[in-house]
Amino acid sequence: MSGVAFAKLKLYLSTGKSKSEGVEPGMKYPPEPFKIKVVEHISRTTREEREAEMMKAGYNVFNIPAEKIYIDLLTDSGTSAMSDNQWAGMMLGDESYAGSRNYYHFERTIRDIFGFKHVIPTHQGRVAENLLFSTILHKGLVVPNNSHFDTTRANVEYNGGVAIDLVNEAAKDPNKILPFKGNIDLTKLAALIEKVGAEKIPLGMLTITNNSGGGQPVSMANIRGTSELLHRHGIPFFLDACRFAENAWFIKTRETGYADKSILEIANEMFSYADGCTMSAKKDGLVNMGGFIALNDDALAQKLTNRLILIEGFPTYGGLAGRDLEAIARGLVEVLDENYLAYRISQVARLGDRLEEAGVPFLKPTGGHAVYLDAKSFLPHIPQNQFPGIALIVELYLHAGIRAVEIGSLMFAQKDAETGVVRYPDLELVRLAIPRRVYTNSQMEYVGENIIEIFEARENLKGFELTYEAPVLRHFTARMKPVMV
Repeated sequence: MSGVAFAKLKLYLSTGKSKSEGVEPGMKYPPEPFKIKVVEHISRTTREEREAEMMKAGYNVFNIPAEKIYIDLLTDSGTSAMSDNQWAGMMLGDESYAGSRNYYHFERTIRDIFGFKHVIPTHQGRVAENLLFSTILHKGLVVPNNSHFDTTRANVEYNGGVAIDLVNEAAKDPNKILPFKGNIDLTKLAALIEKVGAEKIPLGMLTITNNSGGGQPVSMANIRGTSELLHRHGIPFFLDACRFAENAWFIKTRETGYADKSILEIANEMFSYADGCTMSAKKDGLVNMGGFIALNDDALAQKLTNRLILIEGFPTYGGLAGRDLEAIARGLVEVLDENYLAYRISQVARLGDRLEEAGVPFLKPTGGHAVYLDAKSFLPHIPQNQFPGIALIVELYLHAGIRAVEIGSLMFAQKDAETGVVRYPDLELVRLAIPRRVYTNSQMEYVGENIIEIFEARENLKGFELTYEAPVLRHFTARMKPVMV
């Protein structure tokens, strides 16, 4: 692709017309649609202090105290800044054990947006996944997805299932520019159904946006096609809806026929093709805790509710306080604001554009919630068995006090139980997940400048080896040490 063609396509992918008041057509970096009312102090540390913290943490940034982080891009989950409207709602929390008025507001809001009959609250998304998969799975069953994220995969496998990723091949090329790089490959999905049989697939899923694949969106056509294929074989279809509003924004700005539709209308259509969804409200719910399962199947809903009572709580609170249910209900409405979404997506794109100018390799195009550095290309001298992504996130912290997360071999490499052969993921990524409504563009500029400095001295970085790993989700608690060369 020529430089001119690439520039034109980038402009197409990063901008879009909107009928919302205040969103200027063609504006590449819309300004913040909010003003700052409360601030939180963050401290700078010295390189020496960071080195000491990193050694204590076993070179795992999950083990570093948050107060020792300057810019925290570990995750966009539960790290959003809530609005004055949400905080006001918190003061109206009804903490009745059963039948809280906040639950009914929560239920009504979810039905209005997602359209499902049954709404089951949980305290976060992975509990929703656990409820679902512990109820429907047993050994030998298969769950296809575009790409399972870490907790989804772990919940499938822990409950005896096999998690199969069927993302399109272009998603495995960090430099391939496509508007909907998160799409599932429908030919692969059809072949899987033919191979294992529909009776071995209790449900199929799509993750929107596709977190493991770089925060890439899924098109409405692909959602519809997945629904039609699964339903033709009698297989239920669920969406992992954590970032549904960001996905809807990409459909609005990139897919023919949706430019004049509202985000609510697009969301309604997306979920109309599904039989249910799981959601961590800690993403596009704009809250710090909460989640839910929503679905139409009466019998399955009853089973899930019975299990909920056992492990989470009564069905009208599901492990959450009434005030949290209220904050989620209000956040789900706020996230539909096109002024907010235009700003949100452009802040991510702006960081990507800065890195592009300096030749820093990252997964293109930028996704909805994060920039994903391509650690393989960034550090080609470090092999996958020495965790190039870990080498990069360690240096990000040591160099600038920035915390990111590895989405590569530490998170997803798998050892064959019979042969002992390790299967490494196609992509070695470092995710810079940007919390919602938290950091300013000048702070993102600081992130970009420091990544560029590290890139310019990348030959000095060394790989890592494990000194401890847990049997499941090892990246959360692993301890490592630098490889001695």
